[in-house]
Amino acid sequence: MKKVLIADDAIFMRKVLADILVKNGYEVVGEASNGRDAVEKYLLLKPEFVTMDITMPGMDGIEALQTIKRIDKNCKVIMVSAMGQEEMINDSIRAGAKGFIVKPFREGDVLQQVKKLNFL
Repeated sequence: MKKVLIADDAIFMRKVLADILVKNGYEVVGEASNGRDAVEKYLLLKPEFVTMDITMPGMDGIEALQTIKRIDKNCKVIMVSAMGQEEMINDSIRAGAKGFIVKPFREGDVLQQVKKLNFL
């Protein structure tokens, strides 16, 4: 079972993502409400991938992604953003994100991005 860390400042969004992932055989090992917390939990929990909201208080998702990439160049992070944040999505891909999910999303959108991570 692949382990995932979910980072989003909205409790509701973390729950929606967790429900989708657990239902499809993934283990949610932790949740983070901001980028700083996501970095700390990444180091502690060592998940196989992360879903990372872009817009969060304190340290945003792109900065958290860059920090995690410096620690683990092989990390697998899928960014999550609201519609209309195309520039931020592009920035996150340039920073090393492996994919992105646009809110509002459906279960199929999430699973399609996770499958692109190619866990072999």
